[in-house]
Amino acid sequence: MISSVFFDVGETIVDESREYGTWADWLGVPRHTFSAVFGAVIARGLDYRETFQVFRPGFDLAEERQRRADAGQPEHFSEENLYPDARPCLAALRELGVQVGLAGNQTARAETILRALDLPVDVIGTSDGWNVEKPSAAFFDRVVAEAGCPADQVLYVGDRLDNDIRPAQVAGLATALVRRGPWGHILDDKTVSDRCLFNLDSLAELPELVRRHNEPAA
Repeated sequence: MISSVFFDVGETIVDESREYGTWADWLGVPRHTFSAVFGAVIARGLDYRETFQVFRPGFDLAEERQRRADAGQPEHFSEENLYPDARPCLAALRELGVQVGLAGNQTARAETILRALDLPVDVIGTSDGWNVEKPSAAFFDRVVAEAGCPADQVLYVGDRLDNDIRPAQVAGLATALVRRGPWGHILDDKTVSDRCLFNLDSLAELPELVRRHNEPAA
């Protein structure tokens, strides 16, 4: 029985293409060059933040975020940056009587934006707000605590095998991989993806899959 579904944020419900493009602009490099290096960093299994070091050694992401804000160019996303299938999926899951949450490695500013979008969710949690980030086991312990049910009744949905799916599985959660965004297309580990309850090409598939999964218990 799936009682609660929690979603990662970046590249799961929010398309971050625009935001990474603005970082390329801030660094003064062509967007396609930034994207190519970004993909190479991911393919090597490195932290995505290493991308910034390639173009500007010693780059401090938190400091640069503040500099952007001070310059009137803060990181930002809005309704138009949500994947088209995100809001309908969240709403459909709630109609099934399933608790729905968001939980990702996001800044306090991003959490404010998520809350302002008035998404059909019951819980919004971020690494800044919870003071713990993925892939830490403590992050997924917090997800289970917020869900208020056993870990195996919680489904965690994400695009990253390394940061989302594998640590969620280790914590005892059921998982669903959505293959989109750079991590979803570059990373591949069948030992992890084969353990997923669902492998998705779109979030539009998920509500019906959850309904069918829960049907025998009902």
